[in-house]
Amino acid sequence: MGGFLPGSEPLVTAVDDGPSVQFDLSTVDDMSTRVRELRRRRARAHDGPSPAATEAQHARRKLTVRERLDILLDPGSFVEIDTLRTHRATGFGMADRKPPGDGVVIGWGAIEGRTVFVHAHDFRVFGGSLGEAHAQKIHKIMDLAESTGAPLIGLNDGAGARIQEGVTALAGYGGIFRRNVRMSGVVPQISVMLGPCAGGAAYSPALTDFVFMVRDVAQMFVTGPDVVHAVTGEQVTHDELGGADVHTRTGVATFVHDDEESCLLDVRYLVSLLPANNQQPPPVVTTADPADRRADALLDLVPAEPGRAYDMRAVIAEIVDDGEYLELHEDWATNIVCALARVDGATVGIVANQPQSLAGVLDIASAEKAARFVQTCDAFNIALVTLVDVPGFLPGTGQEHSGLIRHGAKLLYAYCAATVPRVQVILRKAYGGAYIVMDSRSIGADLSFAWPTNEIAVMGAEGAANVVFRKEIAAAADPGAVRAQRIAEYRERLVHPYYAAEHGLVDDVIDPADTRSAIAGALAMLRTKRATYPLAKHGNPPL
Repeated sequence: MGGFLPGSEPLVTAVDDGPSVQFDLSTVDDMSTRVRELRRRRARAHDGPSPAATEAQHARRKLTVRERLDILLDPGSFVEIDTLRTHRATGFGMADRKPPGDGVVIGWGAIEGRTVFVHAHDFRVFGGSLGEAHAQKIHKIMDLAESTGAPLIGLNDGAGARIQEGVTALAGYGGIFRRNVRMSGVVPQISVMLGPCAGGAAYSPALTDFVFMVRDVAQMFVTGPDVVHAVTGEQVTHDELGGADVHTRTGVATFVHDDEESCLLDVRYLVSLLPANNQQPPPVVTTADPADRRADALLDLVPAEPGRAYDMRAVIAEIVDDGEYLELHEDWATNIVCALARVDGATVGIVANQPQSLAGVLDIASAEKAARFVQTCDAFNIALVTLVDVPGFLPGTGQEHSGLIRHGAKLLYAYCAATVPRVQVILRKAYGGAYIVMDSRSIGADLSFAWPTNEIAVMGAEGAANVVFRKEIAAAADPGAVRAQRIAEYRERLVHPYYAAEHGLVDDVIDPADTRSAIAGALAMLRTKRATYPLAKHGNPPL
């Protein structure tokens, strides 16, 4: 039976793995018999504890560990190691239950011909719970991924630490966490949540770069519903507490899917966009979409009036190769869009204000979301394209009292620290501090382009005129006429679309239809960019 971390409880009951089968090799003296026994042991490890255990897994709408690996990896590419590893616990009846593999499958394979390392829980064995041997297997594959410089993918379907093994199981988690941190920004780390993940087990996914979850079958929480009820009196289900829909709204889950197959296929797509490690560029693919393709649809997609909403996703689709992009954290902080895509075959990271949500303002959540994305792209040599249409930071005591200043500074810090090629495109509004934070030239963007609809200013002309000419407007016989006159004057002098270009704050004002070709040309030129910074142990970003 699987064990669980203190402070949590079982999510489901695992099927008993059955007693270990013993075979006396001392009585065998020919190679053929020994090979048959090897094959028998491997087959037992491959098939799992019993057909009943497999049926129970399928009844929960979950695939077995081998079925998952078949979808994730290129056919025939998986090489498993530690297949026959067993635990060495003796208490609580464990001495007679030593299933091969100890509830986790580890090895390496390929995604589109590129090597990846995988560890995958087998819930049919001890509920996928983590004991000493189980943890050491994961440590081994993590060390191999780090030393060879290849992505690490964890397929999580386990019920926490194995109670029967006590503190050695907890120490196993410590070794995983330490490696997660050591590998951070070195190789891509991807966590795929395909079942329960309770207690301390939830912290490893939180330390990785990307988290996938499957709706209705995956849950993550530190303390489960029973403990929550005992301490707070709240009644809550497993899904209500830590299901995929909860975590996609709070930023824990990067991607959420309705089924395992589509989830694992998207993991493959994500890996295809990423480099193997931080010393390599992302892969470049051949595309039939011309880099200099005009995007005439942009002239109709984006209204010239600064206050009218539109869907920034449609703009992104017009700019990137074949209209394809992978959006991260789609349901969290929807006033900003973060996506991976390709331009002229090369991977780019896109950060864009979303006028359809809160008019595209920056707030605490959107600043954190974008900052994390910028740091991830910078860690893995992915060029950044920033599409700006931002009216400012969200005003209000709720934001200010919740730390808008320090949270907003996270995005500022991330951009200032980024050394990858950075291209900014200002579509319409770019007001105040939000203009600066959205990768302006002043904080290090390599190139800045603007559309003829751009308005770069401390604030909009209406608000500025009300401040600058407040006394004059108040004393006028016709305040409305004077206000209109001063607004027009302020707009003509400081908010017209060529003011920033005249002062060198944007590098060119471009036809919106030329946006794709301008970005593609800029990134091609910047491909050999080299940036150096003073030697430091690490930075000290805002909390």
